[in-house]
Amino acid sequence: MDNKQPNNPLHGVTLENIVTTLQEHYGWNELAHRVNINCFKIDPSVKSSLKFLRKTPWAREKVESLYVTTLRSPYSSNRQ
Repeated sequence: MDNKQPNNPLHGVTLENIVTTLQEHYGWNELAHRVNINCFKIDPSVKSSLKFLRKTPWAREKVESLYVTTLRSPYSSNRQ
């Protein structure tokens, strides 16, 4: 079976890259507004966000979905 996923926009993108890209694009306040989770609201950092998202699948799905939506936006810088 071929493990390549050419149509998966998250293929080859680390969770750290996703969080960093979203934080740089939106800032913590807007990111917390778009994905309502405490790791983006209370003393946010990439490290604390990664720790939470790695053990919370529903939150990770929301963050990944926002990342894909952001990349597809005509206003994004398309940092794939």
